[in-house]
Amino acid sequence: MNTHEQRHRSVHLNDKVLFGGEQLHRLHDAVYEFCWLLNRGYARHSVIQLVGDHHQLAKRQRLAISRAACSSINRELRQTKCLPIEQIEDRQLVIDGFNLIISVETAMAGGLLLRCCDGCIRDIASIHGTYRQVHETRQAIELIGNVLQSFSPANVLWLFDKPVSNSGRLAEMVRDIAKIHSWNWRAELIENPDQAIRSSRNIAITSDSAILDGGVQWVNLVAYLITHYFQDAWLIDFSDALNKPE
Repeated sequence: MNTHEQRHRSVHLNDKVLFGGEQLHRLHDAVYEFCWLLNRGYARHSVIQLVGDHHQLAKRQRLAISRAACSSINRELRQTKCLPIEQIEDRQLVIDGFNLIISVETAMAGGLLLRCCDGCIRDIASIHGTYRQVHETRQAIELIGNVLQSFSPANVLWLFDKPVSNSGRLAEMVRDIAKIHSWNWRAELIENPDQAIRSSRNIAITSDSAILDGGVQWVNLVAYLITHYFQDAWLIDFSDALNKPE
């Protein structure tokens, strides 16, 4: 994989300005308004334009509030289906590969993370159809593996988006690491991992809202990792946006 264009998944240009100082107050207000409108039936694509234009938000700010916000109904559904990590013992897991690895790479590199209204930790990275390995990639996979294996799952299936360039190389890295450690893992490339995970009976590891809203049982692994391994991560907390008084 080409590591020359992007060596770390760290802070983007202008992020300290876009997500610091007075901008934080504007973003918290924007997430609250976003949730308020979702709760009243407005379509998400309309809300992002309405709230983004109202607060004159930049593109990355709009992406952040969109990932942070959800309706009260969706938050309740997601939290009801969320399992403590201890319950993966002797269970089969299915991992949303890019979703998990990119968030952990971001945490390791000091990039921006969001604690969202549903309790998920999400990044605002975008692979635009091509995944590029960064310096933290292998370390991220090994950390994920060591943590998961400490809770003794029966087996783990990693799924990667086949249409994404370099997905095959990343899957091969996952297999290589698993072989070295004798972990009972598989890594597969498929056309639509989201659909496969939603229809699976295995415990999902993902923060993808479209998957979570399908009612899957899931583990909030990135939040666990942030709490136990990345206490100094750059984390903006929007988790109380739905509780803001009218």
